[in-house]
Amino acid sequence: MSDDSIGKTLGVALAVCIVCSVLVSTAAVKLSSIQEHNKKVDKIKNILQAGALYQDGMDVVKTYEEKIEPVMIDLETGEQVAEDIFNEELSIETFDIKTISEHAEYSVRISQKNDIAGIKRRPKYMVIYFVKTAGEIEKIIFPIYGKGLWSTLYGFVAISNDFKTVEGLTFYEHGETPGLGGEVDNPKWKASWKGKQAFDKNYELILTVLKGAVDPSKPGAEHQIDGLAGSTITTRGVDNLVKYWLQDQGYGAFLAKLRSGGTNEQI
Repeated sequence: MSDDSIGKTLGVALAVCIVCSVLVSTAAVKLSSIQEHNKKVDKIKNILQAGALYQDGMDVVKTYEEKIEPVMIDLETGEQVAEDIFNEELSIETFDIKTISEHAEYSVRISQKNDIAGIKRRPKYMVIYFVKTAGEIEKIIFPIYGKGLWSTLYGFVAISNDFKTVEGLTFYEHGETPGLGGEVDNPKWKASWKGKQAFDKNYELILTVLKGAVDPSKPGAEHQIDGLAGSTITTRGVDNLVKYWLQDQGYGAFLAKLRSGGTNEQI
């Protein structure tokens, strides 16, 4: 084969590679905005599901805007964050747990002793979601996250305005094993959370995810959740992350202020 033929072959191959790379890059750029939009819509859908507001076929963005009021809170003080500290990195609209938890200024390291959720760092601030009726709080939807077996699970848990009762739970991102830890997506299992008592009369956390099944005939069933069959580590992870976020290290200060009426005038 002549050098001329080899050169032409290489030239054609190079041209094809260049054209393909341009097409792939262009498609990636154009699709990225669509993917981000779909990701946002899916997150909104999960917020509505946790708050028992979602129905098939609904306009989730419209329902969110009509029913949900997002508020940024300081986890340490439990106070609502003043808007004058918002900027391009810290805002309700762009708040992203992964990004903020890696930001040195807006996150804190968790001691190994207290890190039962296995997340190492947590944001100083979190965006929570109020469901209000006629200006009164009906439910509060809290973002939660923590380690399972193979992944970090990201989701929401909703608490009613008695500040004791679970209204719903959902996970919008995880990498657990389908059919095992992945059963956190099972609608029946998620529905079993509704109506469970998260706190006792003194507002001490009593909600527990068991290793096995709940026995409805035994005392304590009202604050127990069935474990995920065949997935002990994911079950333990869900139990730990819920306990972490609903106690002092997470939303404890904020819940205490709500119960005392201390933040209602600001909300």
